[in-house]
Amino acid sequence: MIELRNISKSFGDQNVLRGVSAQFQKGKVNFVIGRSGSGKSVMTKCTVGLLEPDEGHVLFDGRNFTDMSLLERKNIRKEIGMLFQGSALFDSMTVAENVMFPLKMFSHMLEQEMLDRVKYCLKRVELDGSDNKLPSELSGGMQKRVGIARAISMNPKYLFCDEPNSGLDPQTAIVIDNLIVDITKEYGMTTVVISHDMNSVIEASDTIHFLHQGEVAWSGDNAEMMVASSDTLNDFVYASKLMQRMKS
Repeated sequence: MIELRNISKSFGDQNVLRGVSAQFQKGKVNFVIGRSGSGKSVMTKCTVGLLEPDEGHVLFDGRNFTDMSLLERKNIRKEIGMLFQGSALFDSMTVAENVMFPLKMFSHMLEQEMLDRVKYCLKRVELDGSDNKLPSELSGGMQKRVGIARAISMNPKYLFCDEPNSGLDPQTAIVIDNLIVDITKEYGMTTVVISHDMNSVIEASDTIHFLHQGEVAWSGDNAEMMVASSDTLNDFVYASKLMQRMKS
């Protein structure tokens, strides 16, 4: 479990996060939703240590990440997998080299062990035989799956996904959603998904945290979200669904 306790973050006189508290449950897909500028990205960066909160604490399974030394934080970061919005693959590297990158950086595996792990991860995301291809030879959905394979290569306890369905067609988005759900359950990970895609929120989420103006304005599950009495949440949910229908 990941727990945020009263996280605040300002840039100059702009208060981006205002006492954010949330729990992201182990073995569940935990969504964070909200309008652009609501603080989602800053919250994520504070959670993984890319930004330092002005106040509050981040705990990974009870371990206070905020108060740790750089060396102690490095050990936690080895337990974190990241799926970036644009996949963030290295264009000059093959698929296999991309997946192997964190293993070379952070593990002590022998070469053959790394190759075996890469093959396993690619098979897990149904990309067998793509080892020697370059990212430019893959579709957007396949690139996302390579990103997932890389994210799970270190067998992480925690997985962060930033807009995993950005730029994907609806059918491919469903494939990615199902894959994230499956690997979360399979590995027992604590998965945090930042998303604007209401179809994904409804179909793939176990818990939902709605950020509004730097605060957690609502938390619950997708069934509760559909009958919530929060006008701010309802405006966001139904506006997002309307925009998706207009695009499809």
